[in-house]
Amino acid sequence: MIRPSYRECLVMALHSLAAHKLRSALTLFGILVGVFSIIVVMTTIRILQRNIENELSQLGTDTIRIQRWPALMVSAGPGDIERYQRRQDLTYQLGRTMASQATLARSVGFEETFMSGAAESRQETTNPNVSLLGVTPETIDARNWVVAEGRGFVPIDVDGARRVCVLGHELAEKLFPFGGAVGDEVKFDGIRYDVVGVLESKGASLGGNQGNFLAIPVTTALQRYGARRSVSYLVQAPSQSALPDTVAQVRGILRTLRKVEPGEEDDFELLTNDSLITQFRSITLAVRMGAAFISSIALLVAGIGIMNIMLVSVAERTREIGVRRAVGAKKRAILMQFLLEAVVLCQIGGVAGILLGVMAGNYVAVMLKLPPSIPLDWTLVGLGVCSLVGIIFGTYPAYKAAHLDPIEALRR
Repeated sequence: MIRPSYRECLVMALHSLAAHKLRSALTLFGILVGVFSIIVVMTTIRILQRNIENELSQLGTDTIRIQRWPALMVSAGPGDIERYQRRQDLTYQLGRTMASQATLARSVGFEETFMSGAAESRQETTNPNVSLLGVTPETIDARNWVVAEGRGFVPIDVDGARRVCVLGHELAEKLFPFGGAVGDEVKFDGIRYDVVGVLESKGASLGGNQGNFLAIPVTTALQRYGARRSVSYLVQAPSQSALPDTVAQVRGILRTLRKVEPGEEDDFELLTNDSLITQFRSITLAVRMGAAFISSIALLVAGIGIMNIMLVSVAERTREIGVRRAVGAKKRAILMQFLLEAVVLCQIGGVAGILLGVMAGNYVAVMLKLPPSIPLDWTLVGLGVCSLVGIIFGTYPAYKAAHLDPIEALRR
């Protein structure tokens, strides 16, 4: 509970700010901009990070993904890209050889996105944004897919390169709005595929969804679009605890098959959920640091503005200060009044900046059809920073006001 003297100082500070509305509004605008910039960035990053980490976690916790290219290439330079381009393809045949030697692996699946296009049923035709995936039966388990209708792929589908497909949930709803996808046909890129299964929905993803794809046996896709191309391997360990040993064995087998010399770096990428999320968080950390730096500059400028305004306020109210000192007001009360004015000014601007930042950040979520988020941790940090700015830049004007000579102040 605030003591009476402090409460009185706070009321006087609020009255003083209300008496100079335009000046107070212009002063707190700088604080508002600084806090808004960091809150809107943090809110947007929090929303995107939660969604992207959910997407990166599509692999099972005991699954390793092996591919030619890195998953995240934000910081890759021209030299890195050339190095990745010189890597040999991870072919389906090489993967089968690796799978036969990987005794620690529970299963080895294969997956590749071959193209995007329009899918067509007897009832509907989609936009040309449907992904065509080549997969194997093991892929469904490794990707945590759940078959809602029909069945998944079986070995005979892959061995015989059959023209069958499994539809993502959202694609099935578009092509067959009244149900009955299993047993019907879907036409894609001029080829008709028999629908054998439909997967459960995986939810929204950055304005789209994760079920807008058509999966066919990888051998069928390789026959159609060329066998000499790179595919991804999905290696499942017997358990999460056995993942490190499985990774070590698979890495050794691939290095031997691809004739990588001892001491040289791998010419392929080994990815797990944890490694993908760690890479992504390192990228968002850099963005956060950049936003914090820019916001700190804005808050510094705003703090200097607050100090100037408070010095002007002290000069304008010199006689008032003299009267208060003459009737017995202590230096501490004068100092507290002006210090509270600076802090309250910063807090008002901070609260406005937080509200606008959260609203703007969640507007991005609405546009991308993602769940909204309120970064409570950064909200508290923003309020704390505002108080700190008010204390730092309000201390000198408050000290100057508290140490005015009463007699000299009454003469003005």
